[in-house]
Amino acid sequence: MTQKRPIFAVAPMIDWTDRHCRYFHRQISREALLYTEMVVADAIIHGPRDRLLGHDAAEHPLALQLGGSDPAKLAEAVKIAEPYFYDEINLNVGCPSDRVQSGTFGACLMLTPEMVAECIAAMKRVATVPVTVKCRIGVDEQEPEQALPELITRVLDAGADAIWIHARKAWLKGLSPKENREIPPLDYEIVYRMKQRWPDVFIGINGGIRTLDEAATHLAHVDGVMLGRAAYQNAAILADIDQRFFGAPASEPDWEALRDRMMAYAERHIASGGRLQHVARHMVGLFTGLPGARRYRQILSTDAAKSGAGPEVLAAAFAAVDFSGTEQEAVSA
Repeated sequence: MTQKRPIFAVAPMIDWTDRHCRYFHRQISREALLYTEMVVADAIIHGPRDRLLGHDAAEHPLALQLGGSDPAKLAEAVKIAEPYFYDEINLNVGCPSDRVQSGTFGACLMLTPEMVAECIAAMKRVATVPVTVKCRIGVDEQEPEQALPELITRVLDAGADAIWIHARKAWLKGLSPKENREIPPLDYEIVYRMKQRWPDVFIGINGGIRTLDEAATHLAHVDGVMLGRAAYQNAAILADIDQRFFGAPASEPDWEALRDRMMAYAERHIASGGRLQHVARHMVGLFTGLPGARRYRQILSTDAAKSGAGPEVLAAAFAAVDFSGTEQEAVSA
């Protein structure tokens, strides 16, 4: 798949990139590709589908990440998800958590590339949108120079439309999920080599990328860059990507407009039976580096969690921030 322009994506993150987080991120960037949390195929088949798959139309472009290792169940999950109009379906071959391993999917699938290929083939037979893979460079004692090309070869033969590569190994035993995001050394060069080997295939990179300058460096070698914790913990970084990577007119972020949109969204969520905290918890890191950010975080972390808290808490939090500083400093931090 030849990509005509780069893709900048916010990584799927369990317990973080839920629908409220994605709506918030979309208010900051119109162009970023957003991903759901990983949703297990069994949960979609047997669980509350609207809660698991529902989203606001504003979230697009939006990809659904699935977890599973049973081709038939994954295909059924893809068919069930079709009326929700996702723009991409992604198979998780990279999560190293014990919970994921116990279900025989995630990073442990790197050990069985033929199974991954069967899953992709089954998903492709029923999908009406691109089907992609997100993987590691290897797991445990695997040699990445052998394991990664073998996986890529098999999934491309099965019809995969794109490959996202987290440029670290995953250690299935001995490291926690958090340690697996930090301890195994990054190897960006192997991802670059995969792109050289498959020049006509979309290959994106993920892992340890903290700034837009770093993202730009990677885009000289691959087709897409995916940020995880850096985008979540300092969401203001998203404010510059439309202009920097997609040619949008340069403009200062309109934080008051963002406040008003999020207040309206929170009001709708509360009216439907939700709590302000469901929305506010994703906004805590927005103003990292600006005067007043500490007070902003305190308000969202404490007042938003109180019983009966309403959108006025968001207004109070924004009022604590001094925007007379240079927003670009926060954006590039």
